[in-house]
Amino acid sequence: MAKATLTISSKNYSSWSLRGWLLCKMAKLDFIEQRLDADDPSSRAELLLLSPSFLVPCLTDDEVKVWDTLAIAEYLHELKPKAGLLPKDRAERAHCRAISGEMHSGFANLRAALPMNLKAKHLGFKVWAGAQADIDRIVAIWKQCLDDYGGPFLFGATPTLADAMYAPVCTRFETYDVKLDEQCTAYKQLILDLPAMREWHAEAQLEPAEMEELDVEF
Repeated sequence: MAKATLTISSKNYSSWSLRGWLLCKMAKLDFIEQRLDADDPSSRAELLLLSPSFLVPCLTDDEVKVWDTLAIAEYLHELKPKAGLLPKDRAERAHCRAISGEMHSGFANLRAALPMNLKAKHLGFKVWAGAQADIDRIVAIWKQCLDDYGGPFLFGATPTLADAMYAPVCTRFETYDVKLDEQCTAYKQLILDLPAMREWHAEAQLEPAEMEELDVEF
């Protein structure tokens, strides 16, 4: 049986590619990567936030093709139920889906003001008010989950869909020196220290500066 294929764009800039890739890693799916060229129109639209509907990441598994991140997560949950991408408890699954959906469709100010860039580091970055409201909401989500389910991940002892959805936010908080309380700092570092996250980060450092539009001097 042929391996599944995950089509992604930039590892340095693409938060959605990271989410899809991390979900495949968490599910222990045997897959190969296919990278879109930076000049591909759909890739540029995604990275520059110019398209409301992205076609990457895209998972192709046998005759199944899935290109929305939440749809990829649901597909992987059905394919690999023991991976624990969704909690076992029905109420917790609903909560996990709700905060994942909020990340999927919201936080536009955060995305615009703090674009993902793993090569950059902006100490003392000034966050404007609109983006700060998004940060405050994310912190509230994290703290509620960590308090309700005991950590260290958002829904307990093992990572789920929600952790994959918020993983790029952890990189943004690191890149832009966003100040967090002790609990949220520990969670952010836990995610950044995951072996899969370290692998992604290392490979992102090897990418050429493909998109000058995103290499903005703040």
